[in-house]
Amino acid sequence: MGSGVQHALEQLKTTGVRITPQRHAILTYLMEAMNHPTADDIYRALEPQFPSMSVATVYNNLKMFMEAGMVRELTYGDNSSRFDANVSDHYHVICQECGKIEDFSYSTLHEVEQQAERATGFKIHGLRMELYGVCKGCGEKQH
Repeated sequence: MGSGVQHALEQLKTTGVRITPQRHAILTYLMEAMNHPTADDIYRALEPQFPSMSVATVYNNLKMFMEAGMVRELTYGDNSSRFDANVSDHYHVICQECGKIEDFSYSTLHEVEQQAERATGFKIHGLRMELYGVCKGCGEKQH
């Protein structure tokens, strides 16, 4: 188990959250899966281990992780939400064919945020940048 998972679990314990085996498994899966899974993906992956677990259990735990600031929900139009355990500043590249989402790191866009504040008077709290294209796998299928 990665130290990130251990650290996250310790963090949860300090807020008084009980660490159930399901919680542990959901968090571990999220932190190790770099594919920004949906709640259904998580449920399907963990169901063999936890036959009594429901999709609602997965959703409730994801909500709790989001409230604790450990998981970010990614919503894209009418597609179901995807979840990301990487809450550091990063951007997403999204395949328009299969919906795959990959993380992409780039120096922060503080200048854009500052310019937006100056131009609009808004107090900017964050931004979400998405790039759209066709992933390698889908691109190879097209040729």
